[in-house]
Amino acid sequence: MRVLHVITGLGAGGAEQQLRLLVRHLPGTHDVVTLTHPGQVADGLRLDGVRVAHLGMAGNRDGRALPRLVRIVRDGRYDVVHTHLYRACLYGRIAARAAGVRAVVATEHSLGDGQIEGRPLTSGVRALYLLGEKLGRATIAVSPAVAERLRRWGVAPHRVHVVPNGVDVSRFAFDAGARAAVRRELGLPPDAFVVGGVGRLVPGKRFDVLIDALRDLPDDVRLLLVGTGPQEAALRAAAARAGVSGRVVFAGERPHTAADPSDGVVDLPALMSAMDVLGSPSVDEAFGLAVVEAQAGGLPVLHVSCPALDDLPSGTVADAVRVPCEPASFVREVRRIRNEPATGRAPSQAALHYSIARSAALHHDVYATALRAPTRGVSTS
Repeated sequence: MRVLHVITGLGAGGAEQQLRLLVRHLPGTHDVVTLTHPGQVADGLRLDGVRVAHLGMAGNRDGRALPRLVRIVRDGRYDVVHTHLYRACLYGRIAARAAGVRAVVATEHSLGDGQIEGRPLTSGVRALYLLGEKLGRATIAVSPAVAERLRRWGVAPHRVHVVPNGVDVSRFAFDAGARAAVRRELGLPPDAFVVGGVGRLVPGKRFDVLIDALRDLPDDVRLLLVGTGPQEAALRAAAARAGVSGRVVFAGERPHTAADPSDGVVDLPALMSAMDVLGSPSVDEAFGLAVVEAQAGGLPVLHVSCPALDDLPSGTVADAVRVPCEPASFVREVRRIRNEPATGRAPSQAALHYSIARSAALHHDVYATALRAPTRGVSTS
């Protein structure tokens, strides 16, 4: 099977990292086209032997990219075109149909109740999304919560397949050596209690709540934020106002797996080994990938919203506590965890449930369905 993946960009975001991990575990031939920003994940894909093309799209209305994408699809003789993220889903579906490919699959990575990939869900955004969706044959929702949102929008249930994100559990295993090395590199004291936050630095992630909480936590508590985004300056200013600038580390954009292990880049699993608890204050998540990755490393989690944990089978244990999106709740729970005796950092059952091997197998099933006539009913397996 020949599959072309079309994605908006290839920076170190969750959807982009998920694409690289998925391609590693899927059978067949997989090529990737990025509309914009061939960043860290593009380098990693090429290192994996994946062919990556960059369209150099200048903006949402840069129509010059469409004929180039049509030619790539036609020349590659692909069986399936798989699109990822809002802009790529629109352009990729149009290009696939123009090139004669009918088996078009899209993954909805970031659809919340009030936003999609950080942009407000206006009537225009929703109408354009639904118009493009009709050009595809199957839409993958990363959680039942996303599937339900799509159904409420009017997407036909038989076109929606629930396939959770996958995690390479072994990659996120706790590493005491990496913990010590990362702390030295970032200037974190060996005995500090480190609260982590992972994700785009955008208002919806609510990392300001963690900064406000830090003000009321003991001096040995540090905050390690992993990611970049337009809110970084505002978060730095908030830390200064709260008098905790010296206790907050902005680690920047980091890959899930270093593109080249010899280049010395500290990746996300190593950073999570340096943490003592992960804080996820976001109130509107489509899946909660960082939470599951933290659980793969046996890291306790405090979260406001995480459909991935909500959807676990009954009896599955996760070392995670749901809290309100307010500093006082994070303060209380961080103090509790800080004062508890240290235990081993083994993967939780929650992380094992979301293994990448299971996710890849389900993706392959969706490809097979897209190549045939669509079936009725919403897949939840």
